[in-house]
Amino acid sequence: MHCGSDRVQLKYVTRSYGKGEDLLVIESIPMWSCPACGESYFTAQTMHEVERIKALRKSVAKSRPVSVAAFEKTAA
Repeated sequence: MHCGSDRVQLKYVTRSYGKGEDLLVIESIPMWSCPACGESYFTAQTMHEVERIKALRKSVAKSRPVSVAAFEKTAA
């Protein structure tokens, strides 16, 4: 959007908020991304919905087991 490219694409991303017992993962968040400059952004409406989900997490979230792996640095 800022670079003037008309190739901005809608992607869907997963974001995590909090940690431990307070971890909340929100999937399929719509995000606009420009392949020309790398800029990515969420609309104000999307951010309001993310905040709503976070506030209502106990009534809208489903509990699932989550596996976590660490990216190990290797010697170059």
